[in-house]
Amino acid sequence: MEKVLILLLISLAVAYAAPDPRGLIINLDNGELCMNSIQCKSRCCHRTSGLSMARCAEKAPENSECSAKTLYGVYYKCPCERGLTCEVDKTIVGSITNTNFGICHDIGRSKQ
Repeated sequence: MEKVLILLLISLAVAYAAPDPRGLIINLDNGELCMNSIQCKSRCCHRTSGLSMARCAEKAPENSECSAKTLYGVYYKCPCERGLTCEVDKTIVGSITNTNFGICHDIGRSKQ
């Protein structure tokens, strides 16, 4: 019993001594497989079609296609970068089928 306890303590010490800052389930880099946007550093879990694997991706830059919101946590078009808004006509059917696409715009710049 003592040997098992010592082995357990040593393995815990090794695990805490060198933690991986990236993580296995959260804090994923772009290009890594994901199941929800919360897992990604960029907060965008993107797939190209309903049958494709979802991967973490960069958020959409200005004047590119975007999704305003998703019910499932996976996007066909990533949401806009910080400071931009996705101008889209939102519909209930579009929210369910994840097809509410728009264009990223800087609202502050368009008002000037």
